[in-house]
Amino acid sequence: MAVALVVVAAGVSLGLWAASGGDGGSTGQEAGASQGATAAAPPDRAPEASPTPSPTRSYPLSEAPRTIPAVREHEPARGPGWRPEKGNRVVVDDPALADEGRLVAGELGMAYAGEKDDRRAGDLRLALNDGKGANPESYVMTVRDGRVEIKGPSDTGVFYGTRTLKQETHDGGTAPEGVVKDEPAKAQRGFMLDIARKYFTAGWIEDRIRELGDLKFNQLGLHFSDDQGFRIESSSHPEIVSQQHLTKAQVRKIIDLARSRHITIVPEIDSPGHLGAVIDAHPDLQLRSAQGSAVQGAIDISKAESADIVDDLLNEYADLFPGGPWHLGGDEYQALTRSNPEASFPQLAAAAREKYGSGATVADLTTGWLNDRADTVRRHQRVPRAWNDGFFRGTSVQAAKDIQVAYWTGKEIGARAPLEYLQAGRKVINYNDEFLYYVLGEPQTFVYPTGQRIYEQWTPRVLRGTAAVPARYDGQILGGSFAVWCDLANSQTQEQVAAGIRMPLRATVQKLWDPDKPELSWAEFRTLADRLG
Repeated sequence: MAVALVVVAAGVSLGLWAASGGDGGSTGQEAGASQGATAAAPPDRAPEASPTPSPTRSYPLSEAPRTIPAVREHEPARGPGWRPEKGNRVVVDDPALADEGRLVAGELGMAYAGEKDDRRAGDLRLALNDGKGANPESYVMTVRDGRVEIKGPSDTGVFYGTRTLKQETHDGGTAPEGVVKDEPAKAQRGFMLDIARKYFTAGWIEDRIRELGDLKFNQLGLHFSDDQGFRIESSSHPEIVSQQHLTKAQVRKIIDLARSRHITIVPEIDSPGHLGAVIDAHPDLQLRSAQGSAVQGAIDISKAESADIVDDLLNEYADLFPGGPWHLGGDEYQALTRSNPEASFPQLAAAAREKYGSGATVADLTTGWLNDRADTVRRHQRVPRAWNDGFFRGTSVQAAKDIQVAYWTGKEIGARAPLEYLQAGRKVINYNDEFLYYVLGEPQTFVYPTGQRIYEQWTPRVLRGTAAVPARYDGQILGGSFAVWCDLANSQTQEQVAAGIRMPLRATVQKLWDPDKPELSWAEFRTLADRLG
């Protein structure tokens, strides 16, 4: 079969023109028959020239792109695919996509040309569609005729399309011909970092944001207040801030970078427990038992000054952090670990009765505290969430219905199964500590989670232990979050943490984007992660 080398018009690659195949031209049998007729022509007639077939480029059907997370749907097609070339353009059809256009142009070594209506070979075009009723994080990417178009109902969806393209073309790869239709299964895909117990540099956090953005995570939780430290500069209470801390200028830079990657920062000032850093500067606010013994990390919620200082901080940082979600903590208030909290802390019992009536308990007062803090952040148009052990059964005061449940454990005193929250109609975020908790030093019963276990055994419906809740509750599970806790802060350097969470992060986002059994085996997934970097 005769072939000739040609250059594809799009400047993408070299290929073969074939005179046969299913895409046009004569087959081998047809050519043979034609040659036979020519040989048998009468000698007194000049042989008729055989018709010259029009050569057609033959390509196999494309295969689905290999990305993390995997795309949900790919319609294959025949064609050369697409690679970025220096000098080729990134163009947009809406000025709202300028940031996404400039970012991907820089990453792929292309020229950002802004809003253009004309079409050129090699173009990458970003576009908004009306997308009424569509998932705002969805996108459609079409690779055809030597060009790429990414469309979505919002700039977020378009951004995720550029992340897919960036992975496809990584290290000289080719985006396959065809159409990708993609969207996440879960709206909240988070990574939570405990910067209170261990100081992480601003540069390290920024590196994680870039990593998270490329993986299509959309939330970064910052737990910046605990017994061991308060790690962000404060103007309302500078006396509580740890020596090692992030300045507000550094935080604003982190926020700006996160915004460019469509990541929302979820701040957490945990209360009424885990306030040791605040109490160190205000020892008069520490909770004390009837015998006068101090309770580690617990603030005395019978004192108005306790609410004042926490609300000061919530109001201050609500002005710093944009976005919707706000984590109030609410877990492990040590007053409630006593067998008889009312006897152990008579001041709390008296405050409960005064505020909620004669039968009120310390658990009622603690629930009221959570509701009051939710009121504070709600005034800033924030959506409150709290750890599941900050909710109590059998209380006359109920936690506000809009406080979302960050479900992490079933080991607390009076543990409540996930179904209790779901049956009550609450919305839940999955922080399952048996799969998604990376606790430095592996204290108590914690072990470092592996990406393989998450990839093969966990889904967003596995909220506690290893059993999934019934599928009918799937819509109430908003998503999940992988968490780094720094209980034994010096057990790992921040570089070791980055290496340790690398594969668990990738496995987590794969299952949040698509909870079904992955197509790739774990070994194949790990190989892909290594190739993508």
